[in-house]
Amino acid sequence: MRLRAEQNKLKIEHSIIDGLRPVLERLLRNNPQIRLVVPGVIRQVRDARGKPSIRITVPVTNGWKAIALSAGARQELFISTVLSKEEVARMLELALENN
Repeated sequence: MRLRAEQNKLKIEHSIIDGLRPVLERLLRNNPQIRLVVPGVIRQVRDARGKPSIRITVPVTNGWKAIALSAGARQELFISTVLSKEEVARMLELALENN
């Protein structure tokens, strides 16, 4: 069963790591240029403590792939947009600041 949130732009098919969902919802609410965010695979890591952090890694067909770190886990994020890496990074920083 697929669920969608925040104006049908956040696809929730998997779990989302702790503290990340409000950041993604803020990102989508404040940036209409982002068409869709799809959270992906979650893996456990040792160095992911404290507040969530997100970094953009590589371009994909319709946007960017990012890695979110929080609560001892990392999660892939697929961000569908036509914006540049720098623009998306700036939007992510703003969404994380309000956390």
